[in-house]
Amino acid sequence: MKYDGEVPQEDVATGERSTRNRVARSILDHGPSTVADLAKRLGLTQAAVRRHLDALAADDVVEAKEQRVYGARTRGRPAKVFSLTDCGRDAFDQSYDQLAADALTWISRAAGGGKQGEAAVTAFARARIAAQAEAYRAAVDAAPPEQRTEALARALSVDGYAATARSAPVGEQLCQHHCPVAHVAEQFPQLCEAETEVFSALLGTHVQRLATIAHGDGVCTTYIPKTSHSASASTAGRNPA
Repeated sequence: MKYDGEVPQEDVATGERSTRNRVARSILDHGPSTVADLAKRLGLTQAAVRRHLDALAADDVVEAKEQRVYGARTRGRPAKVFSLTDCGRDAFDQSYDQLAADALTWISRAAGGGKQGEAAVTAFARARIAAQAEAYRAAVDAAPPEQRTEALARALSVDGYAATARSAPVGEQLCQHHCPVAHVAEQFPQLCEAETEVFSALLGTHVQRLATIAHGDGVCTTYIPKTSHSASASTAGRNPA
């Protein structure tokens, strides 16, 4: 397909990604597929499908296999079928975000909506993070006071938050470079609030959220004052919930 100079390159790239996602989604929905299958389902030429499959294969999203033939073989080489790799399936994990958001919406409505609904979602968020906090507490309590923020960052990274700790002028910053629940937290900030409460309890001091991925920031950033080290020593073992 040719594009004239009037089409912005950003639009071209976006269109390419959108079509590529349709190809991958069709394989997810229908299972291993041939080029002809995909072209027919998506209304594309086989040449276009091959081009997108080549790009997806280069990104380790799909892989080609020889089509299994049952019964008598016809003459010629069997057509290749394309299936999703483990990496490709992982790319669709965000489909669970909608399920989680629907579940929290149901909890809110079942509790009566309004303030009662918000309280029910908050209770769920606190219970969820409290279960995770047990492992975080073990890591924090085992670290020297001056390394507890860093220990918490390592524990968060194990759960997929890609967290780091860094010095700040009058304290430290705990940075989470990834958030597995960011899309749901956009609708339900109680998830972020409950997490912040747990950080405060684990480190034994008031902490302040400066930024969150759920609100459109690049990194979830939590400020921890210098007093956290001395305070945390006296609060070790306190239930974060």
